[in-house]
Amino acid sequence: MLDPWIIEEIRRREEEERQHREQRPVLDIPLEAPEFPPEHGGSARPPESDLERGVVIVDFSI
Repeated sequence: MLDPWIIEEIRRREEEERQHREQRPVLDIPLEAPEFPPEHGGSARPPESDLERGVVIVDFSI
């Protein structure tokens, strides 16, 4: 069993870490729908060859 002061220290550090994460700035990036040229029908839908796409995850954490 841990001593009460050790438990309190762990709680304090976890609370500081939680506050630090909540204070991180967040940048919203506006995304616009792509315009496709008339040879692809000119609609808002991508060409059929572009439907199978992957996912890119960028992690900026240090």
